[in-house]
Amino acid sequence: MDKVVHFEIPADNTERARKFYTQTFNWEMNSIPEMKYTIIHTTEIDEKMMPKEKGAINGGMLQRQHPITNPVITINVEDINLTIEKIKKNGGEIVHDKFQVGNMGLSAYFKDTEGNILGLWQNL
Repeated sequence: MDKVVHFEIPADNTERARKFYTQTFNWEMNSIPEMKYTIIHTTEIDEKMMPKEKGAINGGMLQRQHPITNPVITINVEDINLTIEKIKKNGGEIVHDKFQVGNMGLSAYFKDTEGNILGLWQNL
């Protein structure tokens, strides 16, 4: 069974959004300017940057842009290529092709049969 492992929050004003989530929920924010991305820690992490608490997930924040206009949940998969083919076969649509994120993993975004945008993640 593939699990939800990450979330993303798009923002029109990322500085304002970072301030809101930090002050409201006490989440830690780590900006990565070269990626135009902010890592969000909602729980403690280990040396591999993974949540220490079972079932907890961390996330990210990015500038709102098409196709990422609403919050996204990301699902960890064993084989992103196989999953992309399954998505297409079952009526879904790939809205952002597979891409590599540093030396951490592969990602892609898809639209399900109900019009929701979700993310895929495969560890390298």
